[in-house]
Amino acid sequence: NFAENWMAVPVLKGVKSPNERFAGAIETFCIEAMMQDGKALQAGTSHFLGQNFAKAFDVKFLSKENQLDYVWATSWGVSTRLMGALVMSHSDDNGLVLPPKLAPIQVVIIPIYRKAEQLGPISEKVDVLTKALKAKGISVKYDSRDSYTPGWKFNEYEFKGVPVRVAIGPRDIENGTAEVARRDNLTKEIVPIDSLADYIANLLDEIQVNLFERARSMRNSFTKKADTWEEFVAKLDEGGFIQAHWDGTSETEQKIKDMTKATIRLIPLEPEPEEGRCILTGNPSPHRVLFARAY
Repeated sequence: NFAENWMAVPVLKGVKSPNERFAGAIETFCIEAMMQDGKALQAGTSHFLGQNFAKAFDVKFLSKENQLDYVWATSWGVSTRLMGALVMSHSDDNGLVLPPKLAPIQVVIIPIYRKAEQLGPISEKVDVLTKALKAKGISVKYDSRDSYTPGWKFNEYEFKGVPVRVAIGPRDIENGTAEVARRDNLTKEIVPIDSLADYIANLLDEIQVNLFERARSMRNSFTKKADTWEEFVAKLDEGGFIQAHWDGTSETEQKIKDMTKATIRLIPLEPEPEEGRCILTGNPSPHRVLFARAY
């Protein structure tokens, strides 16, 4: 799953209700994500169009029986919305936080020095480290620009979401160490230079997992159940997903939307059977669906 394994964005899979379904489609499948502010985001959709649009535009194909027939069509929506999901799922007030698997620069190395002659020994160590990292398939940038201070560079790459930052100065060369900073939790470690390449390779995997687990924990904390209308409205104001019963009618769905601005984000692909009563009408419901206010 690209969203979870590469973007580190946990998603829920399901189908859209008739009101939320793509106009003209027979079925709309979707993945839904929860953002840090408690609003849902439709992260991707796949629409089964059947032959409806083919008939409207007279699009046909020649079948193996040598007969002309209308094509069975589908369409997808998984582009800029995924970029938005990535930004809103992980980033903070300091800027972007990018998962290592998608970061164009996974590691940035910044030299710390005051005198020009100090840069040479640092660059020699960095050259060895850079080659070792690239040999492991890790994208790395050595920023030796002398027109910006180390502090300015720290802020720049933190803002851009580079997963790992390495700082090396003359004292580090003497001690055989380097300072390694993580973008995901803003922590720092002093690591021996000789083992730095292996350490960073493992650290990138750890950051990828941490971002996903952190986002999943956040989503789970934002997921609640409601069994009455009063409970539904109260929990809706707290943000997040609400698992609640719905009687299956478009009229009830529209009333809930008009009254609360909440929509059915999805009907689970494999809903857990649970007899209940619709939160608005009290009519029977075979299982819960997922409500939320959304972007």
